[in-house]
Amino acid sequence: MRALSSSDMLQLWERGYGLHPLDQGLIALAAGSPGTSLDAWADLPLGQRNRALAGLHSMCFGSQLGGWVPCPSCGEKLEFELDSAMLLAGASVSSETVTIEGQSFRLPTSRDLALAAREIDLPNAALILAKRCSLDPDASSSSWSEALIEELGEKMALADPLAEPRLSFACALCGHAWDELLDLTGFFWTEMEVQVRRLLREVHALARAYGWSESEILTLSQARRAMYLDMVRSERLLA
Repeated sequence: MRALSSSDMLQLWERGYGLHPLDQGLIALAAGSPGTSLDAWADLPLGQRNRALAGLHSMCFGSQLGGWVPCPSCGEKLEFELDSAMLLAGASVSSETVTIEGQSFRLPTSRDLALAAREIDLPNAALILAKRCSLDPDASSSSWSEALIEELGEKMALADPLAEPRLSFACALCGHAWDELLDLTGFFWTEMEVQVRRLLREVHALARAYGWSESEILTLSQARRAMYLDMVRSERLLA
């Protein structure tokens, strides 16, 4: 895994603009690891994918994850900040498979989740996911009860805690307590968009001032770009 350059981020943002978050996460990982194919990332258990996304975020933007969530009871905004290293510590896969009532299931991947996400009905989506992950070719899903599907989800979450990392919150205003899903793809993509908007503003300013192309501007180090921008701003103030 490697940090993305300014040019890498612009290309990634353009390629992923408007894509489903699952696809955005996968193409970000492929951009950060040229030696690993998109298909390889898509076939990894979700927890391994999320661990890699946290690592890429740390390389590109630092290890701190911060934001806010609204209280579902009163709407109060709760700010939070955490270190991704603490999130990853101890959250490793405990088992590659889960067994329930004598039937074995592998951990779900991004590819499995993409198929299940097409289903609007949540119970049907859970059933699709279970079918995809079943390791028994002769298993009949018609005999699977809701209780089995629910237990399967719980056991998968225990076996792969980073598949759906959750943060616990308690509202100081109304006392409501709840868990919130930590969307690592969303964190990475949001920070990258902030970076991209800043880069495009810099390109716009320097292209107008010096007539340089986008590629010429992006080859400059961040320190040199900042110095040129300072000179452009100074000239405007003096004009």
